[in-house]
Amino acid sequence: MAHIPDDLRYTQDHEWIRKDGDELIIGITDHAQSSLGDVVYVELPEVGDEVSAGAPFGTVESTKAVSELFAPVSGEVTAVNEDLVDAPEKVNEDPYGDAWMIRVKPASADAYDGLLDDAAYAAHVESDS
Repeated sequence: MAHIPDDLRYTQDHEWIRKDGDELIIGITDHAQSSLGDVVYVELPEVGDEVSAGAPFGTVESTKAVSELFAPVSGEVTAVNEDLVDAPEKVNEDPYGDAWMIRVKPASADAYDGLLDDAAYAAHVESDS
């Protein structure tokens, strides 16, 4: 089974979310990057863009497919990981670290609490297998 850190929250679309003060850091899970294969391109929103919970905010292109990224919460994008433009392979190498994708200031302070914990996400991944 893919690595699932216990200090993050998750979506059923395989994004992870880390709380950092009043902002949330978002990326894709180890399971997602493993399923995609070699990532060759990442398209992300601009700083200042608004994202809506459940709506696409970007794409990840791999040697196998192009997949949309879905926002786990609604809010304003406060930072984008520009390093992924020149080095999209970081998504495969360090999905929970250097390959974070965006930072969001959530519209609702309790949006994070409604996301999956590690055990619920592990059960979701297991049921998809």
